[in-house]
Amino acid sequence: MEFPRFTFNPKEGIDNPALVISDDPEPDQSLVPRLCQLKCLEGQSFGFYLRMDQSSWGLEIRDVEPWSPAEHSGLRQGDRVLEINEKYVFNMDLHRVVKKIQSCGLHLFVLVLRREEYEQAVSLGVDMQTLTKASKGDSWSRPRLCHISRHPDHGLGMTISSVPGQRGQYIVSIATNSPAEKAGVRSGDKLIWINGVMVSTLTHTILSKTVKKGGDSVTVLVIDSESESCYVKRKMPILPVLAECCSLPHTAKTMHLVKGSDGYGFLLRQEKLAGTRQIVHVLREVDVGSPAEGAGMEDGDLLLAVNAEPVESMEHDDIVKKIRQSGDKVTLTSISIPGRNFYRELGISPLLFHDEWILQDDRQQTVSRCTKNLNETPLRNGDGHLTYPTMHVENTEEAASGLHSGTLTSQHTHSRPVSPALQ
Repeated sequence: MEFPRFTFNPKEGIDNPALVISDDPEPDQSLVPRLCQLKCLEGQSFGFYLRMDQSSWGLEIRDVEPWSPAEHSGLRQGDRVLEINEKYVFNMDLHRVVKKIQSCGLHLFVLVLRREEYEQAVSLGVDMQTLTKASKGDSWSRPRLCHISRHPDHGLGMTISSVPGQRGQYIVSIATNSPAEKAGVRSGDKLIWINGVMVSTLTHTILSKTVKKGGDSVTVLVIDSESESCYVKRKMPILPVLAECCSLPHTAKTMHLVKGSDGYGFLLRQEKLAGTRQIVHVLREVDVGSPAEGAGMEDGDLLLAVNAEPVESMEHDDIVKKIRQSGDKVTLTSISIPGRNFYRELGISPLLFHDEWILQDDRQQTVSRCTKNLNETPLRNGDGHLTYPTMHVENTEEAASGLHSGTLTSQHTHSRPVSPALQ
C-alpha cells in the first residue's frame, strides 16, 4: 500500500498531526534580564530594601519607595538581583553586595529578573551566570580604570587621536612595554574619561593640555571598541563605577582590631584638613604595641568605614558610639590623606574598588593579628564588632532584611563642628 508523501513547507509549518511536538519551551529566549539604571542626588537614597531569600538563595528587591530613583529606574518589588554595576553577585554574600552598593556613589546599575522569570529559571535549572552573559553578547567586557605614571625619558607611552568624523571620540595607541601598556591600556582602546573628566566634552587641544597638566601621572578610563558598542546598544553610560581596577596608586586599608586590657590604643579626632574647610575623622596617637599598631594603623590616616559601613559623612559622636557598641572587636577601614585627595580629584569613593582587595587584606590581617601579644596592649575607648546594624538576614520568606534604602546613599564628607577627641 502506498502512502501519500509528506513534504515539509517551512512557510506553512507542520500540518501533519503525527509530527506535532508539544511541551518544548525555549526558556533561554523568554528569560531576558532587565537593566535598571539608578541615579540619585547627593545625600538622596536609592529607595529600596534588599534581602536574601532563604528559600531559593536569591537576592530580592523589597519595598521600592514611591518616586525614588529605584522606582524611576523600573526596579520592582520581588525582582531578583543578578548583577550590581556589571559585577555578578547572584552567589555573593549579602554583606558584600551591600558594601558594593554603599561605595558606588551616585550611580547604581542593577541587572534583575522578574520574580516569575527567576522562578521559571530555577525550575528549569538555568545557570544564572550563563544567562547574564548571554544578555550582553560575546564581545562584552568591562571598562578599565588605569593609572599611568610618566617615565622620565619615554613619557606615558600613549598617543591619543581623534576618531575621524566623530566629535569628542578618541582612540589610543601605545608603545610596547610603555607605562601605559603596563598600566593596562591597549592599542585601539577608546578613551572615555581622564582625571575625572568625560573626554566627550573636550576638544583635542583641551585634552592635550589636560594630559600635560596631569604632571607625573594620569588616570584614564578605557574600553575596547567592541565592548563600547555593547554599552551603546544597551544605552548604558560608561562610568568608573562599572570598571575593573587595573592600577591605582592608593588603596583603602582594612584593619581588624581585638581589644586588649587597655583598649585599642588610638584616638579618633575630628579635624579640619589644612587649607580647607573639610572636616575629616582622623586616627591619632597610635600606641606602641597596641592592637591598633598591630593591625597596621598609622597616625594621621583618615577613617572611612566602621565594620564595613561608610562613616565619612557621619557625626563624630555617632562614629564613636558605633565603635563603642561593637564590643571587643572592630574592623576599621582607613586611607592616607594623599590617597583620599587622589580619589576626591577623580570624583570617586576610595571604597569603590576596596571590595576587590578586602579578602586578601582579611587573610593578611588575620596572620598579623595572630602573631601579636594582645595582652600587652593599652587601649582607649574604641571597640567593636558591629556588623551592619541596619541589615538582618531573615530565615523566613516573607520577612524583609532591614537593609533600608536610607543606608544606600552616596557617601560624602560635609563640614561638622569640631568635637573632642575620643579619649
